[in-house]
Amino acid sequence: ILPPDEMAGRGQGETAQLRQNLEEQLTRLLTQLQDLEDNKQDLEEEEYAETKQETLEQLKEFEASLRRMTDGDVTLVDEIGGMQLAIQAAVANAFKTPEIIKLFALQQPEQLRAKLATLRRDTKLGKAEAGATQQMLEILAALKKLGEEMSEEDRAFLEAHMSQEMAAFEAVEDADR
Repeated sequence: ILPPDEMAGRGQGETAQLRQNLEEQLTRLLTQLQDLEDNKQDLEEEEYAETKQETLEQLKEFEASLRRMTDGDVTLVDEIGGMQLAIQAAVANAFKTPEIIKLFALQQPEQLRAKLATLRRDTKLGKAEAGATQQMLEILAALKKLGEEMSEEDRAFLEAHMSQEMAAFEAVEDADR
């Protein structure tokens, strides 16, 4: 029988490796989605739609795999649950920006806030790219789901620009992950 301090360390390396592998797989799928969006104009409409659908199917399969894991391994529940929420948002079309989905899935609120600040600055300067409002909405919804503090201004913006898909995503309870 191992001493308690050695027992506590068992499985930590395996858990860290599994988490890294899951993050890499999620990053690969979200990068694939981003590349598809970036090259949309270079693809035939049918090819674009088919490739996007295949990627979303892979995300659904990945999410189902995560669900099976969380049913059996409580040490990964919180981390995998965050990934599941991000995948649900992508598949439900609540989030349309792969970069934001990725930051949300990897639970990186600081990077989300930095992106939000950049979008706000560009908007004030009149240099905002098309879709900046959608991206700000996605970031705020992600920050809210991550349990981050929201200013009154942020809550008002979120409420004013909420899409039907985003409202459905907002309604997803953490228990349903």
